[in-house]
Amino acid sequence: MSNYKKMMGYGDKKKVTKKQTKPKKNQILEGIKTELKEWDSIKSSPKRWSKTFDGNTGLTEYEQGKVYTDKDRPPFKTEAQIQEGPSYEYAKHIKKIEIPVMGGPNVAITGKLVMMASGPKDSFEHYKIIFEKIANKIFFLGEQGIANSIKLAMNLQITMLALSLSEGITLLKKSNVDPKIFLEVLNSTYFKTGMSENKAFKMIEGNYDATFTLSNLKKDITTMTSTAKSLGIDLPMIRKAEEIYENAINEGLGDYDYTGIIEYIKKINNF
Repeated sequence: MSNYKKMMGYGDKKKVTKKQTKPKKNQILEGIKTELKEWDSIKSSPKRWSKTFDGNTGLTEYEQGKVYTDKDRPPFKTEAQIQEGPSYEYAKHIKKIEIPVMGGPNVAITGKLVMMASGPKDSFEHYKIIFEKIANKIFFLGEQGIANSIKLAMNLQITMLALSLSEGITLLKKSNVDPKIFLEVLNSTYFKTGMSENKAFKMIEGNYDATFTLSNLKKDITTMTSTAKSLGIDLPMIRKAEEIYENAINEGLGDYDYTGIIEYIKKINNF
């Protein structure tokens, strides 16, 4: 049993106390940190993965409960693929909650994520006490699929913001203008964003400590373009962004923070 489940009182034959069912925020956050470390260990160990991952249902030991989430977990197989495995009778009764979030690990450990949730309302309400400990804003959006769609649109926004800041900073540097002045003006208007107030200064300094890597954002961008295609719509800006991020990865920038896209913009402009 994982440390997180022990903390929550799962599997304890003794009567669960009020304190156990309503853990304090710091207990939840410490449990999350521990779980993330354990998950990293699983991902880095093929041998342990083979013992943990059930090839028939796509379930891991972390999902063998009433409800699972798709946050930082292996992708589940399709309904048709699941039916081919002997565990179908078990798997088909599992309830799924989508809980994509906005905010990186540095935000998660402070409990200030913004969470979007969709799926069975009763399951959401049952685990809401946990969600409230890791997120200071939660949106329950209804049926499955909605939360992930909103998340894609959110990541489309940060893709464009990172590119526009990169090009603005590059333009000013080539013009021999201090880009920090640009940020001071920008952040005095309603066009300012959290990115322009924080990460943009790190972009100027060349500091790309990754909270969300360029490669990970590229995967989401590809999902955006494939989703657009399936819906029969054309999103020309994100199509171009996919090309730019792919080129940046080919230049070895995949492990940079996604704002490191500025390094690719600088490279193609020879500085």
